[in-house]
Amino acid sequence: MQDFTHTSAEVPILEKKILLVEDETVFAKAVQKHLKRAGYVVEIGGDLAEARALYSSLSPDLVLLDMRLPDGSGLDFLSEIKKSTANSPVLVMSAYGELEDAVSAMKLGASDYLKKPIDLEELLLNIRKVFDKNELSQKLTYSAKREQHATETVEFLGECSQIKSIRTQVERISALSNNASVIPPTVLVLGETGTGKDVIARLLHANSSRVDKPFVHVDCASLPKDLIESELFGHEKGAFTNAHVARTGLIEAAEDGVLFLDEIGELPLDLQSKLLAVLERRTLRRVGTTQERPVAAWIIAATNRNLEALSEQGEFRSDLYYRLNVMSLTMPALRDRDKDIMLLANHFAAGTARRYNILFEGFTDDAEQALSEYAWPGNVREMKHLLERAVLLSGGGQIESDILGLETSLHEKDDTVVLDDDLTLGEAELKLIKQALERTNRNVSKAARELGITRMALRYRIKKYDL
Repeated sequence: MQDFTHTSAEVPILEKKILLVEDETVFAKAVQKHLKRAGYVVEIGGDLAEARALYSSLSPDLVLLDMRLPDGSGLDFLSEIKKSTANSPVLVMSAYGELEDAVSAMKLGASDYLKKPIDLEELLLNIRKVFDKNELSQKLTYSAKREQHATETVEFLGECSQIKSIRTQVERISALSNNASVIPPTVLVLGETGTGKDVIARLLHANSSRVDKPFVHVDCASLPKDLIESELFGHEKGAFTNAHVARTGLIEAAEDGVLFLDEIGELPLDLQSKLLAVLERRTLRRVGTTQERPVAAWIIAATNRNLEALSEQGEFRSDLYYRLNVMSLTMPALRDRDKDIMLLANHFAAGTARRYNILFEGFTDDAEQALSEYAWPGNVREMKHLLERAVLLSGGGQIESDILGLETSLHEKDDTVVLDDDLTLGEAELKLIKQALERTNRNVSKAARELGITRMALRYRIKKYDL
């Protein structure tokens, strides 16, 4: 998991380190005393040799650099700093008549320069400005990386009525984000494992006005139990053992983009109340502080569990469930998407073939039938992985059913059904189908779910047995 280290101007918390390179001892001590009182760690280097050694050992967050030193020019040291891995920001101090040196320093990459004699309060103000500017630069770099990752093409394939309806709903919900001053309503995406709930979250982000903002995916099920609060909400320095620096949590890291809370049903009860407070007040508190921080992220949650049932059992807060369920989208199981099974199968197989430069010439009839009749308990995710394996094993050309290794999952769901011992396989299948159709009043979709097969597979059998 990525480490989002907080770098704000709250200097006393972070104890930022400053290297002061100055040969005037009285002035240097006065600056050191004033900056230490403000919460900084300050080391003094009286000449270039001492400054070089301290820079290597201290790894300072800022260098205060005098231009004229006993053993050389501060410009030389500035040039070395800008070429170093740390590349610490440098605030130059120049005496009257050294304007040319100050201009040269700015060209070499100094953050700013101050003329001597220097007012200590003015120095403190300029130091904070440098840190604020550095923090903003880091945030912009981070956001750009998040944007590059999040704006990759999101593919949401499907021609069945359920998918077309979801696609329309996504467009409508995404349009609600067009008003920059209003945070869009929370969205809850429901569906079995592997149905593509994360794709919906990314699609909402990609279609919204927040597309150029961060997309932070949080898998609540995989967060370490002992650190989950810190990971989500962040912590201040000293909040607990090994909290050596303040840290931004994943909620804050989403900034004014999208926070996707995947598998929200796995969030511990004690943190559910804290998340509810975030949704209600739009603020959060880091571990170890009472300070409220604003939360501007659009929150999208997803789960494969029945949150309503869990809330009735006391395993999920009902008030959080209702707060999450402002807008909801339900992803259909793959077995209920007859029209999309071969569409997706060809898409995943062709994509794998292109990636590995393998010839793909479609599926044999038996392979298509096997794909259509399989119940897909792992849904789209299972199909994607299975087709990747099949293409790699095929060696090119058409994919045959034996390479797929699928077994149809026609089975009886009702324990009251009794099959005669002397029935053939075909007769047993026919009896199971008839009973399922009778129990569901010939509702093909419901009967197919009970039998554990797709509607397409059931329709094939209805036609086969002339039902």
